[in-house]
Amino acid sequence: MNQHQIFTLDLNFMGISGAIASYLIPHSAGAVLVECGPGSTLPALLEGLRQHGLSPSDISDVFLTHIHLDHAGAAGWLARQGARIHVHPVGVPHIQNPEKLLSSAARIYGDKMGTLWGEFLPVPPEKLSVLQDNNVITIDGMSFQATDTPGHADHHHVYLLEDTLFSGDIGGVRLTGTQHIRLPMPPPELNLIKWRQSLDRLKEMKFTRIAPTHFGIFPDAQQHLSILEKELDDINAWVEAMMPGDPPVDEINHLLIDWYQQRAVQAGVPIEQLQGYESANPSWMSGYGIQRYWRKVRQVETTQG
Repeated sequence: MNQHQIFTLDLNFMGISGAIASYLIPHSAGAVLVECGPGSTLPALLEGLRQHGLSPSDISDVFLTHIHLDHAGAAGWLARQGARIHVHPVGVPHIQNPEKLLSSAARIYGDKMGTLWGEFLPVPPEKLSVLQDNNVITIDGMSFQATDTPGHADHHHVYLLEDTLFSGDIGGVRLTGTQHIRLPMPPPELNLIKWRQSLDRLKEMKFTRIAPTHFGIFPDAQQHLSILEKELDDINAWVEAMMPGDPPVDEINHLLIDWYQQRAVQAGVPIEQLQGYESANPSWMSGYGIQRYWRKVRQVETTQG
């Protein structure tokens, strides 16, 4: 099987190396990107393209795992340079008209919106490619298979190219040089039950390399999935232990940060990499996600059961 080259472009988010990746796959008529990052990292993306002898107009296609700002914010700009944008059907309304998405994000990030995420332009309808579960898109001999994988977000796909799985956020956050994985669990669609089902789908797929957006290509895909499964087991146990009293979100954040730090130290994560994990996966965002999940999903299930 012909193996296509995949290059990891470091988008240097907020000046931090190894936090957000865009994956570049050249082909005979240009190149494909998996993820494009936020509008704030466009300069780093353009520099990465330049180093490979490419310009924005050379990007034929962009595959978005989901539409969160750190993954999809630059999609509208790239569409205006000619790229076709591939996206989950649930994400289509928001990427065509991001006003609601941006309004929701602004309530969280306030006056930091521009600095963190930059401009999020809408994607013109004629540049959208809506992918259903198991759809395959072939570009110059490269076949990308989309698989519906909710849990982190309901608008989440992973993409399989040959032996490499681009896992977005459903594969967790794992920084270069470690085996430590964290689950990014922001509101409003965190669902650990759906996440488990998505993990089961990943375990049935055949790939040897896994490429989470945060951050890099890892050759130990099956071990990665085993660690991810344990992390999912452990966070479920943590939720069961901590949430029945429905603590306020500030307390959840405090407890979660301590728990994350202890696990990172136990996993041998260098101190200097802890900030990278926080940049790629802010603990306080997971605190809000867990609280919403507990109240909107778990408590409802308990009441109905």
